[in-house]
Amino acid sequence: MTGPTVWYDGDCPLCRREIAAMKRLDRKGAITFLDVTSEDTACPIDRGALLARFHAEENGTLLSGAAAFAAMWRAIPLLRPLGLVARNRVVGAALEWLYVRFLRYRPILQRWARKREAETTVQP
Repeated sequence: MTGPTVWYDGDCPLCRREIAAMKRLDRKGAITFLDVTSEDTACPIDRGALLARFHAEENGTLLSGAAAFAAMWRAIPLLRPLGLVARNRVVGAALEWLYVRFLRYRPILQRWARKREAETTVQP
């Protein structure tokens, strides 16, 4: 059994921060992280669909949204308990509900994060 593969939006400042944090926590390198915005990245489904929602493959099953996050969490010892709890139908549904709400605000949060990055980069 190998670790999950995670596809992420490398152009999204929120995604880059999230993936950087997950890479730091993934000390064993169990997760394969693939930037969907790179032309070298092979995509299992339409690239646009991968950019619209978070996706991961775990044990040959392609997951999206909260289920994909839970798969990633299960591969990281510190977050594994949360990932296991997310397998519960009620917990998984609640996490997916929250994820869908987050997606509504994602463009606003991305603009804010890009502005913050620009301000940080400009300062001497």
